[in-house]
Amino acid sequence: MRRIAPLQLDFVNVLAPAHYLVPFSRLGPYSRPALHSLLYGHGGFTEQWAHEAAVIPVETWPLLKHRMAEHRPRPDGFEKLLKKHREYAENVLAAIADKGPLAAHELPEPPKAVASFRGTWIGTFQRAVLEAYFGQGRLASANRLPNFARSYDLAEKRIPALHHGHAPSREEAVRALLLKAAAAHGIGTAHDLGDYYRLPISESRVALRALAAEGQLEEVSVEGWGDSAYMHPAAVRPRAVRACALLSPFDPLVWFRPRTRRLFGFDYTIEIYTPAAKRKFGYYVLPFLQGERLTGRVDLKADRSSGTLRILAAYHEDGEDPEHVAGALMAELDRVREWLGLTRIDIDERGNLAARLRRS
Repeated sequence: MRRIAPLQLDFVNVLAPAHYLVPFSRLGPYSRPALHSLLYGHGGFTEQWAHEAAVIPVETWPLLKHRMAEHRPRPDGFEKLLKKHREYAENVLAAIADKGPLAAHELPEPPKAVASFRGTWIGTFQRAVLEAYFGQGRLASANRLPNFARSYDLAEKRIPALHHGHAPSREEAVRALLLKAAAAHGIGTAHDLGDYYRLPISESRVALRALAAEGQLEEVSVEGWGDSAYMHPAAVRPRAVRACALLSPFDPLVWFRPRTRRLFGFDYTIEIYTPAAKRKFGYYVLPFLQGERLTGRVDLKADRSSGTLRILAAYHEDGEDPEHVAGALMAELDRVREWLGLTRIDIDERGNLAARLRRS
């Protein structure tokens, strides 16, 4: 988890929440309760806005303080409501200080006549208050409940004093975050490395040049890349890559789409928010990493009521051998099925790889 971090949180449960799929892609079948225990019962990890909402090591938390200081409560305009109902908001903090971690549904009803957020991602006024203080660093994640809701505690109770009291300058924090991003990438452009923690590109370029001048990174050129690249001194350069994995749409290997195109020649767009009639490949499509290439993609759904892993569509990329892709992909799909506790696989006819997958 420390090598990958930040681990982006996403609770779309068509197959499995994305942050469970990311470790599966690297480790194969593992215990999801064990991962939950590591992230929320171990004390070494916490949540904060990093790439997006993400799990990070606790030592990364202070590096995001400049972002917490600039955090604007969501949805737009909620900052005014928070000030208007300051007494209620302060009572929320007092309740958590008194009772310990609380989730939104455990808080008192908000004042009458406040705006309703039902039907939006924020859900309720109570959650909006908690999220505002979470984004500002006054609260921290204590746990994720079975329904994936977050429970919140005072940040000073969840973040070790060594890190909670650490206050690096913005320049120091940006440099440290870029070094973490470079370690995770091995090699990347300023855009690649800056995007890992959503850092401004102009700020990233200045910091990366300074880190290269100090010898903490090596500035290099990569054939076919139009921009300078930076390589971490600990970057591993294997003779070959023998990977075989389905990747979440929110996997850090592919979440920055320009890098995905540059490295793999793979155009990837998540189509969850695209109207069904306009989708090209499907609703929840996972790229398939085979060796050093992304050789295919599949639209998957876990039909838990019937115990079925449904392959709604399957494609191989142009220039790839369908037979070579189908055999490896089928083996990986069967590992996913077993890991999710499903009993059968059903393959629809859509896609240029579907027929070969059925034969496999």
